[in-house]
Amino acid sequence: MSKHVSSRSMRPRLLSTRSAVVVGTFAALTCAVVTGTAQAASAPPSSPSSPSTAGTKPASTTTPTYSVVSGDTLFGIARSHKTPGDWPAIASANKISSPYTIYPGEVLTLPTGSPAASSGTSSATSAGTTVSTASAKTSAAPTTASTSTSAASSQSYTDDLDGWIKHSLAIMAQNGIPGSYDGIQRNVMRESGGNPNAINLWDSNAAAGHPSMGLLQTIQSTFDAYHVPGTSMNVYDPVANITAACNYAYHVYGSIDNVNGPY
Repeated sequence: MSKHVSSRSMRPRLLSTRSAVVVGTFAALTCAVVTGTAQAASAPPSSPSSPSTAGTKPASTTTPTYSVVSGDTLFGIARSHKTPGDWPAIASANKISSPYTIYPGEVLTLPTGSPAASSGTSSATSAGTTVSTASAKTSAAPTTASTSTSAASSQSYTDDLDGWIKHSLAIMAQNGIPGSYDGIQRNVMRESGGNPNAINLWDSNAAAGHPSMGLLQTIQSTFDAYHVPGTSMNVYDPVANITAACNYAYHVYGSIDNVNGPY
């Protein structure tokens, strides 16, 4: 996984809403125009030849905003409204940090240059993915009872990449985490070549003491934050690593299927 807490020199970390829609309440910024000062009373009257400015309205300084609805992600909002700087710009403008959780009813300030947004327009269908969200603040990890994960674990899977992906997909389905076999396999092969013990010891994360590890190259703090109950707490465990990484991708991008490069 290319970026989590810090940037990786090798690759640049690439939705949900602040997870409740990944991703607070923000008000639109407005500028009040102050008219009439004490000095104005002693100002000389305007010359008859001077052009009249009476009734001239000040230019609007209203900042574009967007009202979050259930199913939104920062990724989807940015794409739908052609936001300059994409979703990180929205996160920065609203002081939203990892795990980038947003909530239905929250009003987001859109960066300067964004087209006016229609309040309440869902943008979660970006890349064909609809993200379900909660209406109250929750932690990044799903709260589904671990018994659901246990049910998936009771099935028989081969001890290879094919089996790990299928096992993870079963757990993801029971915890409401979107993703496909192809999306997972594509990212695994790019990140680790299918080696569950892969570790990056040379990039900026590693230099900061947080190396990327496992099939989908997660750093420990990201793995801990998005770990799915019922799976191993070992970051190198293939199924636990895939499931936690897909949970992270779900909250930031809407789905692991939307990840097509360093993230």
